[in-house]
Amino acid sequence: MTEHTLSEAEYDAITDAAAHWCMRLHANDCTGQERLAFEQWRDAHPLHAFEYEAMLEIWEVAGDLPSPAPVVPIVRPKPKTPWRTFGMAAAVCALALPLAAYSGWHLGWVPNSYQHFEASGNVRHVTLNDGTEVELNLGSELTYSNYKDHRQVTLKKGEAFFSVSHDTRHPFVVKAAEGRIRVTGTQFNVWMYEDKVKVNLIEGSVLVTSNDDLPGDGLRLGPSMQANYGPGDFIPRISQTYDNDTSLAWRQGKLVLDDMALSDALPLINRYLDQPLVVADHNTGSIRIGGIYNIKDINGLVKSLPRVLPVYLTRNQSGNLVVNSIPQKPSKS
Repeated sequence: MTEHTLSEAEYDAITDAAAHWCMRLHANDCTGQERLAFEQWRDAHPLHAFEYEAMLEIWEVAGDLPSPAPVVPIVRPKPKTPWRTFGMAAAVCALALPLAAYSGWHLGWVPNSYQHFEASGNVRHVTLNDGTEVELNLGSELTYSNYKDHRQVTLKKGEAFFSVSHDTRHPFVVKAAEGRIRVTGTQFNVWMYEDKVKVNLIEGSVLVTSNDDLPGDGLRLGPSMQANYGPGDFIPRISQTYDNDTSLAWRQGKLVLDDMALSDALPLINRYLDQPLVVADHNTGSIRIGGIYNIKDINGLVKSLPRVLPVYLTRNQSGNLVVNSIPQKPSKS
C-alpha cells in the first residue's frame, strides 16, 4: 500500500486550518463544541498536530507584540447569513495579515524568519538562518527569530554553545530565564538549569544582564570569564574560568566530575535525567565524586553510585531517587 503524498494545495489547506484553530482556541468566545471539533481535526492526521504546534510557536512570538489601541465597538445590523460574515472576515484577514506582517517587520515587532530546534537523543549541531552555528546539549530546546533591528534566540531549556555570525548592525540576543546575553559576533556557552543561568565566554565579548526588565545593557564579559544569575539577582555574578575548566566537555559527549561535592555535581547530573536525583541531607551532599561519564548513560552513573561511594539509593514520595549516606560505625576506643 503506497503512502499518499500531499499536494501543495492540500498542505496549504492544513496550514490555513491550523492558523484558524489557533485563532479560535485563543478567542474568548470559543465554544466547547468548537474545541471538540478541533480535537477531531487534530487527531485526524499526524501533520495536523505538527502544523498546529508550529502555529502555536509563531503565536508565542507574536505574544511579544505591542497591544493594539482599544477599538470603540460599532453596532451594526445582524447579517442575514452566517456564511457572509465568515466570508467578509476571511477577506479582511487575507488583506490585513500581509499588511500587518509587512508593517510589523519594519516597526521591529514581527520577525521575517523563525526556527525551532530540539535535541533529544544526541548532541545536535544546527545552523541558524543568519549563519550562526549552534550546538545543543541533550534535552535542550531553543527558538530563533530574525527581527529588523536584532536577532533573537530564546533558550527554553538546557544548554547551547553559540558561534555567532558577526554583524555589528544586527546584534544577537539570547534570552535565558529572566536575563539576556547580547553580542555582535563571538563564541559562548549558555546553560539554564531550572531558573538559574550560567554563561561562559570563549571568544569575543558579551553583555549579560540578570533581568531583561532592568535598564542598561548589563555587565561585559571578556574571554575566560563566566557569569551566573538567578531570580531576583540585580546584577550577574562574574568570575574567572581556568584552563582546566571542563564545563564544555558535553560537546564531546562527556560529563567530567572533578572531585566535587555530590551536592555540586547534582545539577550537572540532573540535566540528563527525566526526574532529578536528590541527596538526603548535608552529610550526603558533602561526599566527593569524580570521574568521566558518557552523557548518554547518566542513568548508568546513578545506578553505579552505591558501588563507588558509601551511599545507598531510595525513592521519595514524588518518585525521585534519593542518595543516602551509609552511617559510619563508631570507632572502638
